[in-house]
Amino acid sequence: MAPLLTFEDLTLGYDGHPAVHHLEGAVEAGSLTAVVGPNGSGKSTLMKAVAGMLAPIGGRVVRSGLAPHDIAYLPQQSDIERGFPASVLDLVALGLWRRRGLGGRIGGGDRAAIDGALAAVGMADFAARGIDTLSGGQLQRALFARVLVQDAGLILLDEPFNAIDTRTIADLIAIVHRWQREGRTVLAVLHDLDLVRQHFPQALLLAREAVAWGAAAEVLTAGNLATARERIAHWEDHAPWCGAGRHAA
Repeated sequence: MAPLLTFEDLTLGYDGHPAVHHLEGAVEAGSLTAVVGPNGSGKSTLMKAVAGMLAPIGGRVVRSGLAPHDIAYLPQQSDIERGFPASVLDLVALGLWRRRGLGGRIGGGDRAAIDGALAAVGMADFAARGIDTLSGGQLQRALFARVLVQDAGLILLDEPFNAIDTRTIADLIAIVHRWQREGRTVLAVLHDLDLVRQHFPQALLLAREAVAWGAAAEVLTAGNLATARERIAHWEDHAPWCGAGRHAA
């Protein structure tokens, strides 16, 4: 398979302080890749850069043939404003804005797509419910429905299975496998390594820089995980950008 994403000496950070150092590698089209690593290792920062929400300090992200509307990004639930006065229908319909524009009207075909997406995640009867009334699992189902209506080739999921029940996890994992069968590419930040081993053939282990990247079984070894923990434990949060030319191991 050809690369859909390529990271070329990619360095990311905030206020001149890097969070990801000199990342090199590629994500193949149609692959399922888990991004794992200790807290503070740069996983969410990388997802925001791939989504186009964060400009690199150095290097670049090459998105081969991907238009902005062909990238779907599901943030962490903590980034969602639960108190906003919106219905589940409104939330899912936001998945159409890049194709329709913020002022675009929802037509009959759009409503059919929204209803189909809600049915696919087990939320067919929740369209009129306020998002402030949903449980964590129900909200995550609705967010997956929003991704479904985006009909994107690249799907970015940031901690999609945290703090939800096992039945919801199983149902949403089934959606991930559906995307793979359809030839879509999924990049997901995950903490549950057993879930990664069971469902994600590829893994990238980050500790501000790449510790290992490849087949999940080869990446998630005890030695690699210990190396990642050690690197984060000794990382200087306010270290300056080291400049080009220092590639991660």
